[in-house]
Amino acid sequence: MSESFLQLNTIFISILIEALPFVVVGVFISAIIQMFVTEEMVARWIPKNRFASVILGTFLGSLFPACECGIVPITERLVKKRVPLHSAIAFMLTGPIINPIVIFSTYVAFGNSWRMVIYRSGLAIIVSLLVGILISYLFHDDQLREFINKKAEKHRHDHKHHHNHDHGQKTTLFGKIKGTLNHAVDEFFSVGKFLVIGAFVASAMQTYIKTSTLTTLGDTKATAILVMILLAFILSLCSEADAFIASSFRGTFATGPLVAFLVFGAMVDIKNLLMMSSTFKKKFVLTLVSSIAVFVFVGALFI
Repeated sequence: MSESFLQLNTIFISILIEALPFVVVGVFISAIIQMFVTEEMVARWIPKNRFASVILGTFLGSLFPACECGIVPITERLVKKRVPLHSAIAFMLTGPIINPIVIFSTYVAFGNSWRMVIYRSGLAIIVSLLVGILISYLFHDDQLREFINKKAEKHRHDHKHHHNHDHGQKTTLFGKIKGTLNHAVDEFFSVGKFLVIGAFVASAMQTYIKTSTLTTLGDTKATAILVMILLAFILSLCSEADAFIASSFRGTFATGPLVAFLVFGAMVDIKNLLMMSSTFKKKFVLTLVSSIAVFVFVGALFI
């Protein structure tokens, strides 16, 4: 068995082991939202003003310890619960970055210093606000892929048919807990296949595209930022662990490119791009990823 294949296999398994716990957390939060959060609750919580709702979505991410591996199912569920698309996307972008676990791991990775934490969190918040506001003007709330909604309708129909003998079960706590488990299992297998595909692609690219090849391209600040954005996408690290990888590049790249790596990689990588592509319409995903890349690049230039 070739050495490169063994390396690919090792990286592939390590990505899965690293990501799976956070995918499980994500699908359970998604299932809890489905069973316990009503559209009436959402209507009371979310401000009507687009700017206020984007701000709320941006800082709501600080309450959820989810990485980018599990954030897409939560975002999908929020949109289905009539959370405005721009507010849900703002949450999706900051959730994997400004939550307590990621803040602490970044603090530790960079020698117990708050400097990189402030840069990373600050740029993430700015990018999230700008992207959320841009999305609010460019797109309506109907950007979920049609087959996702059809799948959900079919599941609801089957679920109702299966439980038509017990009209009260869905309103009891036991019924909601059982429903949460059922939704979590369905969501896990729906999202899991994209995690496996993404992990395989990322491990193949890490095996056959040498990091040294990319670092030689980063001879100016602008190209260094682009290289680190590309590297973050290729490596597809979980946001809870990416700071330790970024800190290993401190001798090679300046602060701006490192921050770009930490922010872009937590917002867009191979794994969650596949998940987003299966959840949202293609034009929306293309606009979203492009705007994130532009805002991260420009923001990193000023650091």
